[in-house]
Amino acid sequence: MKKLILIALAFVSLQAVAQGKQKKELKRERGARAEMMKDMSPEEIATITTKKMTLALDLTEKQQAQVKEVMLTQAETMKAKRNEREEMKKEKGEKKISKEDRVKMMNQRLDDQIAMKKKMKSILTSEQYEKWESLQGKHQKRARKKMKDKPRH
Repeated sequence: MKKLILIALAFVSLQAVAQGKQKKELKRERGARAEMMKDMSPEEIATITTKKMTLALDLTEKQQAQVKEVMLTQAETMKAKRNEREEMKKEKGEKKISKEDRVKMMNQRLDDQIAMKKKMKSILTSEQYEKWESLQGKHQKRARKKMKDKPRH
């Protein structure tokens, strides 16, 4: 009986260790992907995003062109905002952004999301738009989970 308990305990502990390694590998892979995206130009990001959406939503040629244009402007503004944040951090020499700046950035981000929804609604059919909305919801859930799991400094 003792041997069975010891064997079961060994299996459980091995399983826990294996899962821990898998999570670390996934985090490392995500970090590498994020670094790769930083080095990409807005045109490359827009092209990749458009192709992913084409696969997911079965876009027509006209829709692809319109979506690529929207994604290009979004990628350009995101790159500009990232550079602006980095400059602000260097300028102020602070690691954290002030509350006023954070609120301003959050409001701007939400305004951008509202504008994006309006643009996508005008480009996509109702079925495509519903599918796009569900994909956006999944993306936001993943982002929230990622931020929740991210260690605070």
